[in-house]
Amino acid sequence: MTVQISQRGKEYLKTAQTLLRTAETMTDQAIAVQLKVLADHYQRQGEKASLDDAAKALARAAER
Repeated sequence: MTVQISQRGKEYLKTAQTLLRTAETMTDQAIAVQLKVLADHYQRQGEKASLDDAAKALARAAER
């Protein structure tokens, strides 16, 4: 089953990409690692948001 990325999921992924780009430019490795961890969190949230949104859309369709 393929789930399309919802708009909310896209926003999370966009934030994750921004954090990763910022981490790559950091000279302080401790901060870079924290940004990468935060980016991973946002990526997981984006995936979860897309799955949740797909489930809600399916439930709405089933109600009709």
